Amino acid sequence: MMNPLSGLFEASEWEVDALCAQTDPDAFFPTSHQSGAPARRVCAACPVRAECLALAMELEGTVNQDLRHGIWGGTTPGERAALAARGLGRTPPGE
Repeated sequence: MMNPLSGLFEASEWEVDALCAQTDPDAFFPTSHQSGAPARRVCAACPVRAECLALAMELEGTVNQDLRHGIWGGTTPGERAALAARGLGRTPPGE
């Protein structure tokens, strides 16, 4: 499955360290009948999880609702929406 957000933003240097780049991309875009647990396990061990979440949160308010699908930074679209509503998750820790 092609990433529906491809082409919407310029690739970042940190993405080369992303564990998802070494994993089946379909795992990060589960259907309603699939679990996001495998992707979340990859994210939990990823050294650039915070950067990924920051990018997802940056895109949260700028993309079509249909394009918000997927596990990013270990979070589901619903979790990111809740973070955005609380004003959280916009920058990686330490920045």
